[in-house]
Amino acid sequence: MAQNSFEGAHYLASGFRMLLQKGIKRYVFIPLGINLTLLTIALIYLINQISSWATWIEETITSWGTWEWLGTALAWLVWPIVIVGAVLFIFFFFSMLANWIAAPFNGLLAEAVERKLHAESSHSDGPIEDQGFKDLIKDTPRLLKREWTKLKYYIPRAILCLLVLFVPLIGAIAFPIIWFVFNAWMMSVQYIDYPMDNHKIPFDDMLSTLQTTRSGTLGFGSLVMLCTMVPILNLLVMPAAVCGATQLWYENYREKHLSKQLSEQ
Repeated sequence: MAQNSFEGAHYLASGFRMLLQKGIKRYVFIPLGINLTLLTIALIYLINQISSWATWIEETITSWGTWEWLGTALAWLVWPIVIVGAVLFIFFFFSMLANWIAAPFNGLLAEAVERKLHAESSHSDGPIEDQGFKDLIKDTPRLLKREWTKLKYYIPRAILCLLVLFVPLIGAIAFPIIWFVFNAWMMSVQYIDYPMDNHKIPFDDMLSTLQTTRSGTLGFGSLVMLCTMVPILNLLVMPAAVCGATQLWYENYREKHLSKQLSEQ
């Protein structure tokens, strides 16, 4: 089982190595294009916002008159924390949007990775059927409904995290840490859900499974979050995370859930 953070993070590195493998790479291009477009928009928006914030802070400090020195000192203390928080918030928001749009194609990618892993293993339960684009079109409403379920899970918890910002003094320092940990968890939920959803595993069951190996789950999600903030690398992180999460699912959770489904039939 992926019990510790290092083991969880290892799967993302494995996901990057899969991107150009035969039988997988053709499923990478559409998620890659969606990610490229939206992250470019996110970067442009972030640069414009930071410029606006910098101008506003400078004007505010100047208006303090004799206390301008105090405003400057506070700006030097808080500004880096605000920048980190803004980067985490904006990039994660656009990553969530990219995952929403690319959900059907990410499902196909997860299926292709699982099919390849299954073919390379010694399992005796037969090959995994290639669903193809016709089934993708048929399943799109269900996939989008699943993304909506994840969004409903995410929004109230994100709001609680944002409320930390309103705690005097401590809030600005604590928020980036809390936001990072929460979104690392959400990154794992987002990506590991693709192979689980392919097997029609209910969302609540998926959450319960991840909570039993919380450390490994956070390790995987934390590395995804860090890669999302690295230029160039962030363009590849979505398909790589789908590949890595599918391998994590296959090696740690698949047999348990398939056995459970068979026993319930």
